[in-house]
Amino acid sequence: MSGSTALSTNALTDAEKTDIRRFMGYPAIGSVATGQSSWRFFTAYGQNEWRMNNLAPAELQQVRLYLAQLYPLETGVIGAADNLDTDQAAVWKRNRSEVTDRMGLYDMWRRRLCGFLGIPPGPDLCTGSQIVI
Repeated sequence: MSGSTALSTNALTDAEKTDIRRFMGYPAIGSVATGQSSWRFFTAYGQNEWRMNNLAPAELQQVRLYLAQLYPLETGVIGAADNLDTDQAAVWKRNRSEVTDRMGLYDMWRRRLCGFLGIPPGPDLCTGSQIVI
């Protein structure tokens, strides 16, 4: 993707990290100060935390470009709910698959973020056919 050169190369903020985890399908992890964090560093959760804290400047820009794509896609899914109550009005007819189409596009970009960071999609992005042990 081009266009990331104008984006910040500063370290990710806590809010950005929270959004990245969420977009990647991972649950909230709570405060690291709780003492319950050691197990995370042996799983995809810990790998993701390490990556977010150690990205190169160009990678930080790329991640921010992914975030810039994902925010409006997420809002678009939510906004599509406004049309669910109308099947047809005058010559306008709603797209019955709009929410599904928007979710598909949103999830595709979420998976691309996972791929860029080299982390498998989290539980929220997994299909029901996967078994977690």
